[in-house]
Amino acid sequence: MLDLELPYPPSVNHYWRRVGARTLISRGGRAFREAVCSILARRGVKPLVGALVVEITIHPPDRRRRDIDNVQKALLDALQHGGAYGDDSQIVRLTIEKRDPLDGGKTLVQIRKV
Repeated sequence: MLDLELPYPPSVNHYWRRVGARTLISRGGRAFREAVCSILARRGVKPLVGALVVEITIHPPDRRRRDIDNVQKALLDALQHGGAYGDDSQIVRLTIEKRDPLDGGKTLVQIRKV
């Protein structure tokens, strides 16, 4: 089992940027991914194999209205890129809960094998 405390992810609405004909991860998206990768590397995380259950608790940085489903893409991609698992297709159950805001925001993630 893997328990992580991560920064609040960028919304999918701000994760991608069009540059001419190309679609790229935005500057904020890249910064978030690098932060997650750094946290996973410091913890010495090795990729989990097999079917996984992922439970996410998000604490937004403020009380602005936010769609809960807009944070999943950046978060799951960063976890994969950082080596928490090989591919997010391994996830067979995903739960996400939004709680009260915290200054700066925070994301709590628990990943475990089925």
